[in-house]
Amino acid sequence: MVRFENVGKRYGAGPEVLRDVSFALDPGSFTFLTGPSGAGKSTIFQLILRFYDPASGNITFDGVRLTDADPAALRSRIALVPQDSIVFATSVHDNIQFGRPDATEAEIEKAAEAAHAAEFVRRLPLGFETPLGERGVTLSGGQRQRIAIARAILRKAPLLLLDEATSSLDSESETLVQQALKRLMLNRTSIVIAHRLATVQSCDRILVIDNGRIVEEGTHASLASAGGLYARLAKLQFEMGAA
Repeated sequence: MVRFENVGKRYGAGPEVLRDVSFALDPGSFTFLTGPSGAGKSTIFQLILRFYDPASGNITFDGVRLTDADPAALRSRIALVPQDSIVFATSVHDNIQFGRPDATEAEIEKAAEAAHAAEFVRRLPLGFETPLGERGVTLSGGQRQRIAIARAILRKAPLLLLDEATSSLDSESETLVQQALKRLMLNRTSIVIAHRLATVQSCDRILVIDNGRIVEEGTHASLASAGGLYARLAKLQFEMGAA
């Protein structure tokens, strides 16, 4: 579905932030993207969304080069759940419907149910018609994420991008959001950026990025036993968690 072939990227006259990056996302696969801060992970998402074009190499989506694709048509096939989800001051209904403007009332409520959002939405003063305030100020972080996930579910896009979607949540909210994400990822090609490695055992493949390059690739088990960067990151995190 998505293929990077020897992709390089720099911003302006600055140094390369990606160098000779190659990988392919198979339809229906779940790929985990990790590595130190500043390694180039978010740049990969920005290139897939065509916020930028690569300085070298090619990126294709279903065989079409992104530089030849209409950005709006491309983005209509992608659902994004970022770390700090955008919530508008309008109603819950309109926030979810933003994912697909032609969706019916029943589809919007079904998406909210799948995202574990319907229960708290129905407790709001006006239910789905409740205004959420600027940047969703009336909601908790976990509630805002579940609204964003409902929007992504409604979108029915074949490619899902998750960027640190649970990193700022408390344990209870994270559990609910993780459950919603599992439903969202069903039958979709998914690529996930995260520094926290506790949930990677279920993915098909891990790509480890460092200094703009893919330095390791494999499963959690294979990389954890290889003694490289991933093994060091995993050991550090799991020891801190145990402590």
